[in-house]
Amino acid sequence: MSTEAPEAAPQQQAGDSDGGEQPESAAGGEETAEAGDEQVQDAWAARRDLADHTPRSMRFGARTRFDGGQVDGDNHGVTAGQIVGDVTIGGKTEVHYQFGTSTHSAGEVPEATLERLASHFVADRPVFESLAEQLRSKRVLVLSGAHFSGRRTAALMLLHQLGVSPVRALDRSVHPSELARQLGAGGHLVCDLLTDQGRPLREADLLAARDKLAEQDAAYLVITVDPRAALEDIEVVEWQPPSPARVLEAHLRTLVRADDVPALLELPAVKEFLGRAHQLREAAAYARALSRYAAGQAQGRDIERFSLAALESQVQEWFEQAEASLHLRDKSFLVALAAFDGGPYALTAELSDLLYSFLQKTENPHLPPTVPVFGTHIGKRLQLARAERYREDGHTEWGPVPQWMAAFQDERAPLVLLREVWTGHPSARPALVAWLRRLATDGRPFVRTRAAATAAVLAYTDLPSAMALVIGPWAANNRFLPRQSAAFSLTLAHDLGTPHVPRIIDSWCTSDDWRLSWVAIRAHGLIGPERPAQALAALRAAARRQAGHEEPHAILLEELAASVQLLILSIGGHTALAELVRTLRDDRAVFDLALNGFLGACLHTGNDEPYGRPLVLDLFARARQEQDPAAAHIAELWRAALGDLGHTEPALDVLRNWVLTADRDQATEWALAALLPALVTTAPELARLDHLWRRMPGEEGAPPPPAASRLLTVLPRA
Repeated sequence: MSTEAPEAAPQQQAGDSDGGEQPESAAGGEETAEAGDEQVQDAWAARRDLADHTPRSMRFGARTRFDGGQVDGDNHGVTAGQIVGDVTIGGKTEVHYQFGTSTHSAGEVPEATLERLASHFVADRPVFESLAEQLRSKRVLVLSGAHFSGRRTAALMLLHQLGVSPVRALDRSVHPSELARQLGAGGHLVCDLLTDQGRPLREADLLAARDKLAEQDAAYLVITVDPRAALEDIEVVEWQPPSPARVLEAHLRTLVRADDVPALLELPAVKEFLGRAHQLREAAAYARALSRYAAGQAQGRDIERFSLAALESQVQEWFEQAEASLHLRDKSFLVALAAFDGGPYALTAELSDLLYSFLQKTENPHLPPTVPVFGTHIGKRLQLARAERYREDGHTEWGPVPQWMAAFQDERAPLVLLREVWTGHPSARPALVAWLRRLATDGRPFVRTRAAATAAVLAYTDLPSAMALVIGPWAANNRFLPRQSAAFSLTLAHDLGTPHVPRIIDSWCTSDDWRLSWVAIRAHGLIGPERPAQALAALRAAARRQAGHEEPHAILLEELAASVQLLILSIGGHTALAELVRTLRDDRAVFDLALNGFLGACLHTGNDEPYGRPLVLDLFARARQEQDPAAAHIAELWRAALGDLGHTEPALDVLRNWVLTADRDQATEWALAALLPALVTTAPELARLDHLWRRMPGEEGAPPPPAASRLLTVLPRA
């Protein structure tokens, strides 16, 4: 770990502004603190954080792409649990939901509508018949269920089951105390009765309604409510909806020939649709799309697109709904859940309230933001978001810790939602930018990584705006944490397939602004495994630039070596080793870069254990067994380090650590025994290594461990 030296704040550059007015609380002294106020996390630990905390929809290191058979243009499928591709529905699949009469108007429900609903209605028959008997005996039934769970259809079918006629739909805005006056003969439905703390539905209201209905021979009332309705002393029946698969099949049987139904249900696109947490209304709409496909009126790609189109429609609906339908605090939670999908619920809720306060500042800049402390039930909140809570171990710096996690049921939702908010509702940008700025300096690695991942999605969606409002200001910050967030964002944006990221970091790598250079250098180490030759070329150019300065920037030199370490220890390590050997005879700056990075990589062990197996030594052993050139490259880099006065001492320190490990691990001793002879190709090299080996100290001043004397015997003698 190193501590950055304080430097004068650079002049404001283009792109340094956060864009628009920000809440004052987001731009205090903590954002302009100088670099000396905090320690820098080394690149290896940063890479571990990125791997541990990247969202499931990205999977750092798995080369997540918004293309290539995942959701690219016409193909809106999902592979390996990742959504990728331009998820806008250009030339698009339209999703229409039709549910009989409007829930906002009053009037008689046509008998034809009831018959049509009955033709494809599915439910657990014993449970449904029990509900019908309750309605028959009590006259009034309050049916509670989630939005779009089929509760309205169920209510109509309960009335239809009793054979009452007519069935009238009452205005949902009727005051609960006025319900009784609206009732007469036949069946009555109030769908999603409007209630709040000032006008709750009370027991007295239902008793009055029951008395009025009892005046008729066959008169009944069903009221549907959502789980958040304001109720007082009311007996509520929970509606348990059927599965989307049953609804889809039931609707199909009314739309296509019975013989065609099994084949349609076996289509891969249909199985994928049913494998996701789709609502019943979406299953009903999908049945109509499948019927058009069966009739030759739609193409295969139309039914493949349908699932994603339905998800996009749901997200648009969330954010287009008026405040009365979906509170701003709920919308804040949806955005936070998109950022922290699969993370601890408590943390998501905490940070969603922070976003809520920023959004309130945007809506009412003259009023202080207020956040209710209590009142939101976890289950209701997750039900609204179509999310789930589960127990799982979370990564921490101390090891796995069991926590309650929350995640969308559809893993595509976070990317779709963030894109919708950023591009569809630009008025939310100032608050979102201020929120991300706060998250980027949070003390929790998970929070910082998710802030960077969110910025990466915004960059994929709208690169110029994301660079100007989020990533650019982070990169130009004196503090380490925002700069690391910028590097993470660029890395993940590149993994998503955002264009021009390599061009950005290549240009920043040799920037006059050391902060931009630092971000680019770290990003090269993270992105570099897929383009090791290009990454090393950029790092060499930055090293030469520093060598040309009268006083090279020590922080950048250290970061350059750290990025070389990452490249060596990555999946592109073989290419990186070959490149380093090829350039050993270049100028001194490149020589030092290669050896500093190589020796730093040699210090890393499996699982970062103090005496874990050295990763580079393991790589040598495997390469030697497979006759891979990487073994010879490792040996050549070792000979160069031991033969240069500027690197002999750090090289000896690494070998000493390896010997101490070999004394505890036989596999390490065998690998080291195979390496040492390869380090001797001339008599001077033998003399140097023999001398260094004999004067190698043991642990804490003790004599050399027994493994040292055994390993000395493998050196080739004339």
